[in-house]
Amino acid sequence: MISTSEAFSILENLKYSKRVMELPLLEARSHVLAETVFSPINMPPFCQATMDGFAVCLHDSLQYEIVGEVKAGDFYTNELKPGQAVKIFTGAAVPDSAQAVIQIEKVTVDGSNLLLEEIIKPETNVRQLGAQIMKGAIALEEGTFLSPAAIGFLTGLGFTKVKVFQKPSIGIVVTGNELVSAGENLSSGKVYESNAIMLQTALFDANYNEVSLYKVNDDFENTKNALEKSINENDIVLVSGGISVGDYDFVGKALESLKVETLFYKVNQKPGKPLLVGKQNEKIIFALPGNPAASLTCFYVYVLPTLQRLSGISHKYGSDLKKNLAHDYAVDNPRSQFLKASIVDDSVTILSHQDSGMLNSFALANALVYVPDGNYQLLKGDKVSVYLI
Repeated sequence: MISTSEAFSILENLKYSKRVMELPLLEARSHVLAETVFSPINMPPFCQATMDGFAVCLHDSLQYEIVGEVKAGDFYTNELKPGQAVKIFTGAAVPDSAQAVIQIEKVTVDGSNLLLEEIIKPETNVRQLGAQIMKGAIALEEGTFLSPAAIGFLTGLGFTKVKVFQKPSIGIVVTGNELVSAGENLSSGKVYESNAIMLQTALFDANYNEVSLYKVNDDFENTKNALEKSINENDIVLVSGGISVGDYDFVGKALESLKVETLFYKVNQKPGKPLLVGKQNEKIIFALPGNPAASLTCFYVYVLPTLQRLSGISHKYGSDLKKNLAHDYAVDNPRSQFLKASIVDDSVTILSHQDSGMLNSFALANALVYVPDGNYQLLKGDKVSVYLI
């Protein structure tokens, strides 16, 4: 059995290649840029009015003559003389011969006569050419997560597609003779299977949508065949259950027969002690505990950071985020713990129902609190490590 820090170190040092693909911008959302992109244009590509008003060719008087109008999308080609102005609208191109825009609330209009309430300085209410970015400058660097704002920014520069890191495909293998699907009759000795939809939901929430599901009974050959199929068809395989040492836990033996290299098995933590992580070529297999809360804990702590690193996100294992504990808490456990918790403002409360088979408190949690093993007292206000979920 290894410590959590040893498990993190093994995963940190995993070697794998990231694949690159080119996608249209809408499909590239929630991916990570695999190239540094440079702006092909100045943005804005002209001097731009930042509000409705009048573009003026400055002179020494507050009185101006209105000689035209510029709507967004138009371009005023005539040259303004000192003392002349054109009505202009937000986003429209400011004539080259105008030096400023006076907002419409600060003028009086009488026919073609314009009277300003105050002296206006050059460049007032004018967004200069290239104010956002100049042609040839770096728009976004490799490794940037493509959020809606990033997609909008690239589209505004004229991009239609970009190179991104391909996200891994994921297989979920669910084992257990005791499991039945929700909606079916729950006979004696059976429980409803929830891990598959729970893990699928967690993956979808993290923007991993290429997910395949494999269900298998507790039988060695069936387990081996399902694992072999899932490993062949996916980049990452999550196995739910069957990894302990019971007579009907066949996952470990099946992985061994498939020549899967065990990177580690069993971590000194609670919940999630019987976690196995293996590797076959560049395929990574996470055999998660069958208890739902343990399975989901291992997903957030170990699986999700691995998926993010494969997708081009520079994500580390472990958490540097600290929050103030909202209450005293006594620690008395030989294993490190990941405790379901709720963060409100800058403080965190450890919830009840911490059993590895219970999801009711997990449903109310927005964080996990990491508590190192030992026998000691945490006091209200102490800083504790937290994982946001």
